Amino acid sequence: MTPEALKSLFAPWSHAMATATPEAAQTATAAHFAPDAAIRLCHPFGDLVGPEALLQAAILPLLAAMPDLERRDMIVVAGTTPEGADWIGCMGNYMGTFAAPFLGIPPTGRLTHMRYHEFFRIEAGRVAEMQAIWDIPEVMMQARAWPLAPQLGAFLATPGPMTGDGLSVSGHGGAAMTRVIDMLTDLCRHPADPDPGVMRLEHHWHPRVNWYGPAGIGTARGIAGFRAHHQIPFLRAFPDRKLDAMGDLMSHWIAEGDYVAETGWPNMRLTHAGGGFLGLAPTGREVTLRSLDFWRVEDGLIRENWVLVDLLDFCRQIGLDVLARMEEAA
Repeated sequence: MTPEALKSLFAPWSHAMATATPEAAQTATAAHFAPDAAIRLCHPFGDLVGPEALLQAAILPLLAAMPDLERRDMIVVAGTTPEGADWIGCMGNYMGTFAAPFLGIPPTGRLTHMRYHEFFRIEAGRVAEMQAIWDIPEVMMQARAWPLAPQLGAFLATPGPMTGDGLSVSGHGGAAMTRVIDMLTDLCRHPADPDPGVMRLEHHWHPRVNWYGPAGIGTARGIAGFRAHHQIPFLRAFPDRKLDAMGDLMSHWIAEGDYVAETGWPNMRLTHAGGGFLGLAPTGREVTLRSLDFWRVEDGLIRENWVLVDLLDFCRQIGLDVLARMEEAA
């Protein structure tokens, strides 16, 4: 299917969720998801099957916590992967009055935001697979209930593209895809080669790049901010990180115009060998990470990068239940 056709097909579900009610969410989800759709959600929801499971486990509890919930798409990218699958990628914020507990997080009674990266594989006109990360730590921080170390990057309600064109993306994305793939290729040359210069960050990244990381890591400004607030602590903790296309690791890539989107479940395998990441001591355990990303290229350089990592699932793999720790700290 063309990107335009995919977006048109998916638009009714997105529209129904924009000002969602339980009834509208149930009707739209049942209509647009296949009965046996594979639902892959961030921790603690896990893997589910079918639209009703998605509703009961995640959507309806979120609506109960935020009865005036709004789903605000800021980027929508669609296309066919090199493997021949049709995917839609959405980045935005869920927003609403946090009126009742959600996953044990205490309500604030105030407007609350939670970023989402949601990817949908389309078959026969319906969603056959969903891969999604909701930034649950972002909600915990607004409720003053985050039980781990303060994040190094800035905390903010993640903005959409500074160009304002995230909902009107179109055009061939080959050049943007090449830039992102070349950047990741160079990024992975280090630390096997101990010289940080082999990553050629200045060659790929705009000097005023914004790197919008998940809550727990935070947002970084510029190459220096990216290195100080994310890259150096991450590589110190995971010096052997490996990206997709290795064993059971697999990413799905689509691109339109200046935008590139990628989802992987998981797409990184690494050993938690060093300390400092999220303020945690090393455990020596091998873990996998799910990272769902969007990039915007400007004048041939990466100007904005939206990144969500399932940090609660990472913590689960090293034996730390963040939601339980939150309740113990209350």
